[in-house]
Amino acid sequence: MSNLHELRQTIARLRAPDGCPWDQEQTHESLVRCLIDEVSELIDTIDRADLPHMREELGDVLIQVYFHAQIAEEAGLFDLEDVARDVNEKLLRRHPHVFGDHARLDTARQVITKWEEIKAQEKKHGVPSKGLFKAQPPRLPATMFAEAAWKQIVKGKLKIPESAQAEEVSEIAEQLTEEELGRRLWVLAAAARARGMDPEGALRRHINTVITDVEALNQDD
Repeated sequence: MSNLHELRQTIARLRAPDGCPWDQEQTHESLVRCLIDEVSELIDTIDRADLPHMREELGDVLIQVYFHAQIAEEAGLFDLEDVARDVNEKLLRRHPHVFGDHARLDTARQVITKWEEIKAQEKKHGVPSKGLFKAQPPRLPATMFAEAAWKQIVKGKLKIPESAQAEEVSEIAEQLTEEELGRRLWVLAAAARARGMDPEGALRRHINTVITDVEALNQDD
């Protein structure tokens, strides 16, 4: 039995009715913070060129991948084999200069250009987005997600719903300094921790509410 298959069985056992109570309670949503934490710790080992600990942190990230696949499998949606097959097919499809009959590319820049061309074609033949907002990485850190959403609202000159609190944004922006910004974010994050709340999740949910409201308010424009 391969170590990867054994890990898959371990995760399934933890999720089983007679497994671990904590693991049984987890959902895709509840594990978001864990995933962010594990990826952040992995990035830290890369920044420090700490290879022994990088091996450990890669394992922790791998646990998250297996965990989400297990939850999806239990729901009858997809399993780890589906995930591996899809991503392998993507790699083959986006590297025709290696796995296909296209001319060989000699530089990394040429590879990136070809990758983006193929990616654009895939999106062109897929389901087009009808939303007003440019797609962002699904789990972009919440503060960056909020900044990007506001930028698109302003840039698109969109009608702004009450949930976006435009007047309060303008009032605070007039007096805001980098030091004050840091202080406010610190206070809110610490207060959320004191109350047992997840500031990342709370902000992300509010951004989604704002985006939904903006879409509804501007749907006839």
